[in-house]
Amino acid sequence: MTLLQTDVQQGDTPSEEGRTADMVRIPGGTFRMGSDHHYPEEAPVHRVTVDGFWIDRTPVTNHQFKQFVIATGHKTFAEIPPDPKHYPGALPHMLYAGSLVFERPHSTYDLRDWSQWWTFMKDANWRHPYGPRSDINVLNDHPVVHVSYSDALLYARWAGKDLPTEAEWEFAARGGLDGAEFAWGDELTPDGVHMANTWQGEFPLHNRHEDGYERTSPVTAFPPNGYGLHDMIGNVWEWTSDWYAPRHEADAPKACCIPENPRGGREEGSYDPRQPNVKIPRKVIKGGSHLCAPNYCRRYRPAARHAEAIDTSTSHLGFRCVVRKPLAQ
Repeated sequence: MTLLQTDVQQGDTPSEEGRTADMVRIPGGTFRMGSDHHYPEEAPVHRVTVDGFWIDRTPVTNHQFKQFVIATGHKTFAEIPPDPKHYPGALPHMLYAGSLVFERPHSTYDLRDWSQWWTFMKDANWRHPYGPRSDINVLNDHPVVHVSYSDALLYARWAGKDLPTEAEWEFAARGGLDGAEFAWGDELTPDGVHMANTWQGEFPLHNRHEDGYERTSPVTAFPPNGYGLHDMIGNVWEWTSDWYAPRHEADAPKACCIPENPRGGREEGSYDPRQPNVKIPRKVIKGGSHLCAPNYCRRYRPAARHAEAIDTSTSHLGFRCVVRKPLAQ
């Protein structure tokens, strides 16, 4: 298997009506993308125009992903032992199937070292989100996690859909509020109400659970944005189709869809500069997650963005899909 698998057994192509069931139509428009007031990779603010499209009302859930696996027999990246040639220098006994799981540490010494709270756990995957002893029996309406970029892309193609570009995702997340700090306005908790599943307290040690959740939450647990979309902020990060670059291009045109390249990204920034010998390309992920906190990763905003290696899956990363073909009105 390559790092970016692109084939999957498909059944009959769903009808347009079937593809857009439980999706929301987003009108095309021009908006100010990015932010000049937060992390440097969000800058500069620039004007972007997107065509109209449909987008899933919620992240893809465990129940929905299970239907895909039943129909295709797909095994996710986290369920397959890594190929040693893709990980030069790795010890053979460490090349086992698994995924990254958040585990709250007893203490921390440096918030820049994420290895203090992330564990590559053997046999953690979408069926067992917190390790082999966990399961999704009571999490059907929670977002599926532990999906790599290729897993998300293959699901989308099976469903007759695609993954959103970064511009499409951000336009939809803003819910018609061009330039607002959050997807619902300029206050994180208006009138003390939590609008998304994030971390309250000192990350990663203390979570006060003021929003009611320690980990993921049902995908409709929090109010929708102005377009009727749930969980565009918080709960889980979401894959987009864009290769990562460390800054936006000012007023650059945004392609609706970017051709896949199994060997790498289009930009130098698509690779992790901290691992110069491991050339695994990275995609943009959006929305933040239940682990975003005021003292760490203030990325629970539409403009926020982060780089994620396409071979990576975690307990706080999921996705949703789009349909771009214009439908008869």
